Amino acid sequence: MNRPSAEPLHPVARDLSAREGGLAAYPPVERWDDWEELDPIAWPRKVRRRYELIPTICFNCEAACGLLAYVDKETLRIQKFEGNPVHPGSRGRNCAKGPATLNQVQDPERIRYPMRRTGPRGGGQWERVTWDEALDDIAGRIRKALVEGRPKEIMYHLGRPGHELVYLQRVFHAWGIDGHNSHTNVCSASARAGYAFWHGMDRPSPDHANARFILLLSSHLETGHYFNPHAQRIIEAKMRGAKVAVIDSRLSNTASMADYWLSPWPGTEAAILLAIARLLVRERRYDRAFVEKWTNWDEYLREERPDLPVTFDAFHGALEELYAAYTPEFAAEESGVPAATIVEIARAIGAAGGALATHIWRNTAAGNLGGWQVARALELLVVLMGAVSTPGGTAPSAWNKAIPAPPMMPPPGKVWSELDAQGVSARLLRDVVPAPTFSARGPRQARDVLHARLQPRVDQPGRDVVGRDAHG
Repeated sequence: MNRPSAEPLHPVARDLSAREGGLAAYPPVERWDDWEELDPIAWPRKVRRRYELIPTICFNCEAACGLLAYVDKETLRIQKFEGNPVHPGSRGRNCAKGPATLNQVQDPERIRYPMRRTGPRGGGQWERVTWDEALDDIAGRIRKALVEGRPKEIMYHLGRPGHELVYLQRVFHAWGIDGHNSHTNVCSASARAGYAFWHGMDRPSPDHANARFILLLSSHLETGHYFNPHAQRIIEAKMRGAKVAVIDSRLSNTASMADYWLSPWPGTEAAILLAIARLLVRERRYDRAFVEKWTNWDEYLREERPDLPVTFDAFHGALEELYAAYTPEFAAEESGVPAATIVEIARAIGAAGGALATHIWRNTAAGNLGGWQVARALELLVVLMGAVSTPGGTAPSAWNKAIPAPPMMPPPGKVWSELDAQGVSARLLRDVVPAPTFSARGPRQARDVLHARLQPRVDQPGRDVVGRDAHG
């Protein structure tokens, strides 16, 4: 494309005439079956190569950005990977890990068949075996442990669970084991738990691109090495005038790009969020119409405050009393963040209305005891602002997608494994929290979106408690 560039050009490049038709960032889709370009490795010789461009996905993180594999039509080898411009998430803008996928494909040490250790652990002694030998050996050990009543000795571990877990959970139930473990247990499990206690679903999906205010807790999204699609849309929102606040004890790359950086003492983030909630309620900056229509405030009053009339005005007064102690000064003393900064951010959130996009990630939730409460406090702000599934808001993760359950799911086994009890993961919650029911336009009633209490307790009547007997 012909357009002025602010970047300095080599003198030779400045003197070149513009290419007829302009420059193209990516090969046009209609030419993916037969694309020709010069081999950069052969430079300065001009060697032409013909490729077939095959769309695929990058699996170097769970963002699953789109890639194009350039397959040499002569050798049938992958020459390189580049971004896929028609992928709706990454839009062709990949981080360095995407093109580096080629290293994995061509790594001379890549394991392409089963190998069995023949010497001591760490000795590096292995022998090649067939798939039948490997599967028979592993299956035999699992069966022996089950037959002998040793279910706690079986554990399935993987780096990051995907949709295959839906089917594998059926297998674990059939075996009668509690033996799934993954990176999630020490990463995002607590955040997922907090949201699941609220509305029975996983972490929500923020609409960063259309937000007026973006609130991130320990979310290094702008770094670009993780959740690249989020990073793109956060920057686009900033370019359109959105404000970004980052609550993170460390000066992350995300924090360096933010309008507000709050560096609290680790584990005090919930105090800040509750102070913000208090101000939104006290100054009536929350979305009263949304809260009145979509939350079960009347049930709250009947169950928790029978001394009050069942009116929304009474409920508002009850909220003020409930959060009265969480003043900006209290939060400042707890967290080290100045009270004036907390007030400024709270009012900015109030001004954003339903265009409040929020996200919580590792260290806030997983790095502190009780970190799952932070996710609940963050969702409280989203609900107060009526930012649930609004343009620029924060949508429940299951709002616009459906993952069919496998057929004939057996009941979970009555066993608890200490091997993977270090975090309350979302897959445990799926066993004890009923799935929400949706109509064509949204939740059927408030309890499908929100927890049964605005100030929820884990041990509510009629709710299962996630504990040692969670699978019972």
